[in-house]
Amino acid sequence: MDKKILDRILTMAVKSGVSDIHFQAGSVPLFRYNGTLMDVKYDVLTPQDTELIAQILLKNDRLHAHDEFVEKDVSYGVENAGRFRANIFKQRNSFAIVLRAISIEARTLEQLNLPPTLAHIADLGRGLVLVTGATGNGKSTTMSAMIEHINRTRKLHIITIEDPIEFLYKNDRSIITQREIGQDTRSFPEALHAALRQDPDVILVGEIRDAVTFDTALRAAETGHLVFSAIHTTDTQKTISRVLGFYPPEEQAVARARLADNLAAVISLRLLPMANQQGRIPAVEILRMSSAVQECLRNPEKLNDLGFVIARSREYGMMTFDQHLVELCKAGKITPEVARAAATNRLEFDKAMAAERAAAPPASEAAPAATSPPLTTGGPEAKSGTDDGTGKTYSFV
Repeated sequence: MDKKILDRILTMAVKSGVSDIHFQAGSVPLFRYNGTLMDVKYDVLTPQDTELIAQILLKNDRLHAHDEFVEKDVSYGVENAGRFRANIFKQRNSFAIVLRAISIEARTLEQLNLPPTLAHIADLGRGLVLVTGATGNGKSTTMSAMIEHINRTRKLHIITIEDPIEFLYKNDRSIITQREIGQDTRSFPEALHAALRQDPDVILVGEIRDAVTFDTALRAAETGHLVFSAIHTTDTQKTISRVLGFYPPEEQAVARARLADNLAAVISLRLLPMANQQGRIPAVEILRMSSAVQECLRNPEKLNDLGFVIARSREYGMMTFDQHLVELCKAGKITPEVARAAATNRLEFDKAMAAERAAAPPASEAAPAATSPPLTTGGPEAKSGTDDGTGKTYSFV
């Protein structure tokens, strides 16, 4: 294993639409494609191989003493291929690495199949926008598309605070300042405090990891800025419960009032396999601020009503996961089986689907099943490997 081979593997991953790449001693490299891990035909990696990969990714940063190293997040770029967010860590006393592939350029909301409401949210002048979902469900990609929408349409100063920097932006109508934790600043809270003195209009905080970061982001929204951040929660109601949990009981009432006054939107994401097997598509739950939502936030007894309020507020651009799943099924973008498995309330989902079937005219003819594109690159030096039962082939070195 050397830098040339590593870059070829990563280039192949990007060309094949792979989301994550795993390197671990005692295993061949693994690609995650459409949510499934697949073997890459390559020699089983040794501890020396994974340590070399770690050294390549860390560039000029010297590895800590082997026994003291714990973990580190870094970014890595391959020319004409893309950028990667890498986490280097120890397991069983050897190095392991997981890289997340990031496009060279931020994609648009339309390219990501995201609802048009997200463009309206990006057009807001102030407020806190939380983008939520499990790891690998598109939070960073969604926020980058919203930032790029602002960059193309408004003349503002945008500051991003990330760990590490993922998407690289080019100034369009806006000017964009990108700061990386550990390189340009010491922590999210410190960078947020400093950002308020840097004449920002929009602030992106890569991830809310603790109460201090959340409270600082909320205060930035209170001072008239549009603030975006990601948080690891699965839906709107759990997101609200999570952020309120940052505050002790005696501060809950004030926290609820602040949230009601300054929360602009919650966007929750679940990536699902498309019916044509050509990739994954986001199912989205969207909460936007309204008087009914404010009442739910201010009154702890009404917090559980948030789902009903979202479901009945389509005219405000809100929708539940289950409503969007029905839309995606109706459009033929996902299968009913996939949608039902992802539904929050399967009974209500079944009722909604039955109503759609009753209202829809009979289908004249089923669309032919699409086949997956071959995941290959040519070259006389290539080795290739096929994952059992998939027919997908990877060639890279």
